[in-house]
Amino acid sequence: MKKVLISACLLGDKVRYDGKSLFTSNNILQEWVAEGRVISICPEVSSGMSIPRAPSEINGGDGYDVLSGKVSVIENNGHIVTKNFLRGANNALALCKANEIDVAVLAEFSPSCGSSSVYSGDFSGTKVNGSGVTAALLTSNGINVFSQHQLTEASKMLQPTRGVRGFTEALGFQKYLASTTCSAVCPGRLSSPFSGSRTSLQLIYS
Repeated sequence: MKKVLISACLLGDKVRYDGKSLFTSNNILQEWVAEGRVISICPEVSSGMSIPRAPSEINGGDGYDVLSGKVSVIENNGHIVTKNFLRGANNALALCKANEIDVAVLAEFSPSCGSSSVYSGDFSGTKVNGSGVTAALLTSNGINVFSQHQLTEASKMLQPTRGVRGFTEALGFQKYLASTTCSAVCPGRLSSPFSGSRTSLQLIYS
């Protein structure tokens, strides 16, 4: 079963800079948790940043510019936290590689997790097109990144691959079903040990 990386705040974890969550109530997300698909992380907390913490923005660019060393990530007090954001992004990438993840759903507008829009860097509340640092690094490594507003699109990416292999596997399963009864199959699925489980990574100092 394919896993999916999720921003921890979207699952209700109070890890945002203001000590709050960005809980997203959605049937698709709930199904993923119940199936045991979800691997969660807050890149910033995983890098050692505190809860709460000063708000941060990318100063005059986006995550790709941070990765290339062109711009920095700064807090509203002027403190440069670029290293933390790069460390958090690499923690997220390591999770994806360890779990063979190629789909991620991350919190939009975050300087780490924004996938199509982030704040401008002057703390005026202005949003600009661009990606956060983690989203940019994951995308650069072939991972499909979506926002919490694109769960349907992300779900389609998790569907089993069709074609010759998918057809033969389905045919084999149909033969298995023909040789057994529903009562022998259904209870095992309903009592799956993965129901309601998820793996969370919040503190990695590397």
